[in-house]
Amino acid sequence: MTLEIDARPVSSLANPAVKRLAGLHLKKNREATGLFLVEGLRAVIEGVELGFTLDEVVFVDRLRDLPPGRRLAKLIAGTGARALEVTPEVLVKIARRDNPQTVIGAFRRREFTLADVRPEPGALWVVLEGIKDPGNLGTVLRTLDAVKGAGVILVGDTCDPWSVEAVRATMGSLFVNRIVRAPMAAFLDWRRGWTGTVVGTALTAAVDYRLVDYRPPLLLMMGNEQSGLPPQMVEACDRTVKIPMLGRADSLNLAVSTGIMLYEVVRCRQPLAES
Repeated sequence: MTLEIDARPVSSLANPAVKRLAGLHLKKNREATGLFLVEGLRAVIEGVELGFTLDEVVFVDRLRDLPPGRRLAKLIAGTGARALEVTPEVLVKIARRDNPQTVIGAFRRREFTLADVRPEPGALWVVLEGIKDPGNLGTVLRTLDAVKGAGVILVGDTCDPWSVEAVRATMGSLFVNRIVRAPMAAFLDWRRGWTGTVVGTALTAAVDYRLVDYRPPLLLMMGNEQSGLPPQMVEACDRTVKIPMLGRADSLNLAVSTGIMLYEVVRCRQPLAES
């Protein structure tokens, strides 16, 4: 089985498909089409295998003649996904960076709402209020995947989880995390019906993060990079905690602090066996 493509690679930067895919770097086009870009053969294959709909894939170096290309062809056979071989110059145009991956796919995103967030046994969700850095968001999603979390709830004005920068930072973990976006008022109203535990980090907290019982189902609330959780989000927490700063630094990167918190949750649930 081979990828069904034209015999000659596309070399024109003005090709409609090239312009359409390059346009997905803009949020307005992602919102309008419901599509987002994923770079790399492994990530594209993972996305298809995990049930995401691949709309279009472009590649270089005659991928159709190689074993990975045949694997991808088998996966997308009959799905309606379009495959297009392009020149390296065209791939750079689509990726908008030098030395891009040799495969880029356009996937249809999956939408979830607060109604999909349920206090199931063992559920672990991260709530990120006002997060602005797509690299931080992608790293949080990757870490959440590592601890088998359920997903993230993005509250308020946040960066776009489907941006190329955020997707790239997830290293494929985007495909296993559910992503919910909600205004703060809607989230706070919904939170009143949440029957699980809510723990948040706060600048005003007096309790060390290692002294709290992270009883599932759990919402772990983290504030944005500059100011932390706003007062109304702090009030919505059952407990607030702090990560001690022992040196000159008075704060940590958001992705780092979220990682520390997530692995503390794991430690509490799965203590090391005694030797």
